[in-house]
Amino acid sequence: MSYLEEIQVKNLDHLGIVAGLIDEIGIVKIINNKLGIDVREKISAGTVVKSILINGLGFVSRPLYLFSQFFQDKAIEKLLGERIKPDYLNDDKIGRVMDELYKYGLNDIFIEVVLEVIKKIKIDLKYSHLDSTSFHLDGEYKREEDKEKQEEEKIIKERPIFIKKGYSRDHRPDLKQCVLDLITSQDGDIPLFVRVGDGNESDKAVFGKVLVEFKKQIKFDSIMICDSALYGQENLQLIQHLKWITRVPMTIKKAKELVQNIEVEDVNDDDNEKEVT
Repeated sequence: MSYLEEIQVKNLDHLGIVAGLIDEIGIVKIINNKLGIDVREKISAGTVVKSILINGLGFVSRPLYLFSQFFQDKAIEKLLGERIKPDYLNDDKIGRVMDELYKYGLNDIFIEVVLEVIKKIKIDLKYSHLDSTSFHLDGEYKREEDKEKQEEEKIIKERPIFIKKGYSRDHRPDLKQCVLDLITSQDGDIPLFVRVGDGNESDKAVFGKVLVEFKKQIKFDSIMICDSALYGQENLQLIQHLKWITRVPMTIKKAKELVQNIEVEDVNDDDNEKEVT
């Protein structure tokens, strides 16, 4: 047999760096500690999550049942571990792990990973930034009718989000959507807190609650920076014990009057330059 016939070429590309960072943070260990390891499993939940992260950062968009094909030409044992085969990453296994993660609590796991990143990379947390965006989705999504039925029957229980039309940040008002609230650190833009909301959710209605929930879960002294959606009577009462910076919206009469009454000569160019720098 020719030596050339024995040579197999497998790709790593940039995914070797991604896998290395996942290992350095310890994400696989965190997931396995939370969800447990079944000795009968060929691949642990933590390794499945690692494969999902590698796939997502591989810039590939495929249906879940084709997930294993992504690793067919990759050096999978270098990326995920010895004796792991692409066939282990089937849609049934991935679906079960996703269900377990949801039942345990995605926010709890996410925050533990964040705290590990902060400790290892020594992130400066003097300031944190909160903002939201939207993601349009295709499909019928009949949850809207379900929501109306629940409200009529006065059913109050934990539920998934409702996919429905709302203010579209990605300029697709014709499609239903969901909303993502994200808090990041000023140093390095490290995500600190993630929350997914209904498609028609308003920033003004939830920003104060998001900051309060964030402070309950992560105990460090950080000044929160948000846009003017935070500035409202209900939000200001919620965050009165927090440190925050926002802009007063010009829809408030007093703010508009103050801006209109400022004389040009009262604005010092030198002070403005100092602020910018």
